[in-house]
Amino acid sequence: MRISRLLVTILFAGFFSGSADAAKPTRESLLYTQIDQTLKTYQQARDLYETGDDSQLVVMNKAIEDLEDQANQCFKLKTCSKTKVISAYEQLIKQSDMPSSAASGATALAPQNIPALGTTIKLLGSRNLELLTKYNEPMQAAIANWLTVNRGFFMDSWENYHYMRYLMAPEYEKAGLPEALLFGMMTKESGGKVHSVSRAGAAGPLQFMPATGRRFKLDSGPGYDMRYDPQFATRANAQYMNERFEELNRSLEMAIAGYNGGEGRARRIYGERGGDFWQENVYTEWPAETRDYVPAVLAAAWLFLHGHEYGLTYPKLDYSPGSLTLQRATTINELTICLGNPHNQSGWFRVLRNLNPHYEPGQYIAQGIVLRAPKKLVASYQANCVGGPRSEQAKMLTQARKTPVFYRPAPVIVAETTANDDMDSASAVSQKHNGKYIVKPGETLMMITRTFDCDLSRLIKVNDLSPPNYVIHPGQEIILIGCKK
Repeated sequence: MRISRLLVTILFAGFFSGSADAAKPTRESLLYTQIDQTLKTYQQARDLYETGDDSQLVVMNKAIEDLEDQANQCFKLKTCSKTKVISAYEQLIKQSDMPSSAASGATALAPQNIPALGTTIKLLGSRNLELLTKYNEPMQAAIANWLTVNRGFFMDSWENYHYMRYLMAPEYEKAGLPEALLFGMMTKESGGKVHSVSRAGAAGPLQFMPATGRRFKLDSGPGYDMRYDPQFATRANAQYMNERFEELNRSLEMAIAGYNGGEGRARRIYGERGGDFWQENVYTEWPAETRDYVPAVLAAAWLFLHGHEYGLTYPKLDYSPGSLTLQRATTINELTICLGNPHNQSGWFRVLRNLNPHYEPGQYIAQGIVLRAPKKLVASYQANCVGGPRSEQAKMLTQARKTPVFYRPAPVIVAETTANDDMDSASAVSQKHNGKYIVKPGETLMMITRTFDCDLSRLIKVNDLSPPNYVIHPGQEIILIGCKK
């Protein structure tokens, strides 16, 4: 006989044997009693199982089935507390530490279907989160948001993440955390754009404030900021989240809330009111931004795992990592142009920036430097970026100024004698023959490069010109080494 049926029989037998004046129990209160008893049954069976009584596996799985039945009954009643049921599931899951050899009759909540027992990874694979997607309206609203107005943002984040996945996911795996949580947080924080900076100064794919970044060894200095590095930022985020899980009794929602609303506030609320984020007296303690943030992260994590159930389809792309060994000095901007957009309609600017966060787009990167890049770009780089018309075109376009250059001819001075003219002309020729050139007003480095048919990278190196724009000034002497005219 099913435990739930037995409990109902006992409860109703007690009710009918009572006096007519006794308070009539509600259907909800009966269900709450059943739920509490089911949890006790599971706990008792689990304790016996730990002493070596393998027959208790059947009792434990039966308790799980009973709890599912009771949850379904509760959700049909408008006044039944869904939080009560979800909390019961969470308690049961936290107690689940059976081996993967559990009885074949186990349900979806059986431990073999809950990865990495004893860590927070189980929370994203549990019925707790599944129940939120079915019955929690803020969660449903967040899923709807990702599927409507922010669908494009979500898809961009998904693609950005997969090019960086080989750098980020292992850090979460080593920390015992679920990849879906990483994706959910990254999507909400930055959409996978590693150079994102908030108005408050939070930066990187996971939006660390400067002080918090330093605390987790995300150092910054002239020319670099480790908050932008996807691998190190993920490592820091995993350490931060595990700190919150340890403090907050592994409450997934409270740990996520603490990431957005502050760890101090999370500790205070947890100490004063407990760790059930969805309880009114806890939920209302958080600012509106955090109340939106938590379901948004969970919804993105859920869609990462179950997007196909909502009609999401992802592009079938090759995200295999590779590298480009630069055969000539270049910039990310130049590479983006000369690579074109094979295999990626949006081009490669964002991917190259994300994988090489310490270089500015217009910063010249020296020959011989190895850049991270998708493996499929190697052939396009060799064909279009090492030399040839596409490469030269990219150089010309990236060197162009945003504002026009207005030419102002120098005042005409009438020479007194033809001899003087000859002397000026000879001087100009002498300047050229001596391998030097004096910059005239309005001239740019690209103009000089074209005039004397020079190798631009060599001209920059010989004259020690400064990135990123390599500005030259009237009267400046340019050494014309590497020029053909």
